[in-house]
Amino acid sequence: MVTHRTRARLAPLLALATFALAACATTQSESDGEQQTAAPEGDRIVVGTTDKITRIDPAGAYDKGSFDVMRQVYGFLVEPGAEDTTLTPSLAESAEFTAPDEYTVKLKPGLTFANGNELTSSDVKFTFDRQKTIDDPNGPASLLVNLESVEAPDALTVVFKLAEPNDQTFGSVLGSPAAPIVDEDVFPADAVLDSQTIAEEGPFAGPYVLETYNENELVSYTKNEGYKGALGPARNEGVDVRYYADASNLKLDIQQNNIDVAHRSLSATDIEDLRSDDNVKVVDGQGGEIRYLTFNLDTQPYGAKTPEADEAKAKAVRQAVAASIDRPALARDVYRDTYSPLYSHVANGLLGATEPLKELYVSADGAPDTVKARTLLEDADVTTPVTLNIQYNPDHYGPSSGDEYAAIKAQLEATGLFTVDLQSTEWVQYQKDRVADAYPVYQLGWFADFPDPDNYLTPLFAPGSNFLNNHFEDAPLTDLLRTSAHEPDENARTTELADVQRQLAETLPTVPLLQGKQFVVTGKNIDGVVLDVSVGFRYALLSKQ
Repeated sequence: MVTHRTRARLAPLLALATFALAACATTQSESDGEQQTAAPEGDRIVVGTTDKITRIDPAGAYDKGSFDVMRQVYGFLVEPGAEDTTLTPSLAESAEFTAPDEYTVKLKPGLTFANGNELTSSDVKFTFDRQKTIDDPNGPASLLVNLESVEAPDALTVVFKLAEPNDQTFGSVLGSPAAPIVDEDVFPADAVLDSQTIAEEGPFAGPYVLETYNENELVSYTKNEGYKGALGPARNEGVDVRYYADASNLKLDIQQNNIDVAHRSLSATDIEDLRSDDNVKVVDGQGGEIRYLTFNLDTQPYGAKTPEADEAKAKAVRQAVAASIDRPALARDVYRDTYSPLYSHVANGLLGATEPLKELYVSADGAPDTVKARTLLEDADVTTPVTLNIQYNPDHYGPSSGDEYAAIKAQLEATGLFTVDLQSTEWVQYQKDRVADAYPVYQLGWFADFPDPDNYLTPLFAPGSNFLNNHFEDAPLTDLLRTSAHEPDENARTTELADVQRQLAETLPTVPLLQGKQFVVTGKNIDGVVLDVSVGFRYALLSKQ
């Protein structure tokens, strides 16, 4: 899994045209679905997963397993429509800027929670005030950094006051993990509520209500007949989710028709095997995870604090590395096409995403250009072979990282331009060392809070909020990042984002490598799986033929 970072203040986050996402951490559950009975007939769907729930109070959890539950049962002011990530008013009737520093939401009339309580602007104000008050270290309150205050002038109107004006990303914050609407008559204003109480009280305005809640064993959802959100009525009568400690048992149960859907986390080998199984379907979707090499600009070869410091030579080294790595081979041979090659600092599928590295460093099909790499180094008078000390992590980023970086070492050394010293470190120490300038070049990954291009840019490359901690600063780029995050015209923003990606591709504080894919395995009779860069698996769209 990749590292999650909190939302940076410089550029608030996401265009109204996209859906919010949780940056996530995945763990295995304690019990195994293999002990369950076969999948029931009828209109209920049985889903298997290895993702673990931590809490279902939106103020107390910020992980994929927990948010998968929240997505099904809580209402959102805005959320993606049925077929893509396009953000649509949901509990809201409208959502728009009414002033540069004001974002106003009009609620649909007659909204209720499943427990019968009215859902009004007071509940919405309570929800966001509560997130900021609790500010749980394991919660998503950091996503609300640009929210200054919330007003509820009448029962159907909510006015969000923003600290920074013209925040073109704020609309998507209202569909993010910080934004499930809670019942002020059930939830305390200043403390996280335990999951069992929430399940029993039924304060839900999403497509489903919780029928059974045995945390990380079995969670059963029943269709919420009162749901008035963007997805429309659920296409099934309910969903039973079984939690697995071992992905091998998850694979076995989908093969034996004991479950209808296997959603997270099967290995690349499992996916490859299941593609040849005539009893199941493997559904592919684009994901928002990216992986890249990070250069410490102080300590890399010719870095600012090395004895041979030379900015032009340091840049040439980074560019030559970008031109020498065979991304299609990494995706194919190491990850069996569960990742795809990445040629930009923004994930494919997002607003304004381009592929400038193809033009600058590699061939049209993405293959490496070693002639280009050699020319870049020769033109900068770099003596070859250049010694690269590269650090990677095999536990947080998965055991295949060892194969990935062994392949990168082999690719770089095969050019004759580099000698690679490859080392690995366990995750806790890795996190400490990389921000202490211990690694000249090192592996990192990113899973955005939600799929807007800015969330792949500002948190990594803006000064003061730079997650990379690699001493990269570029004043013109910083100005362009700020401009694009506050640009209301989508065409103009797209142009600005393309400029950002081009500048980063030329400078290369990081070298993009791979973008993760999503996979869901289903029985032959299951329809309605929608996978996109929102990474929000929507149970309500599932149906049986």
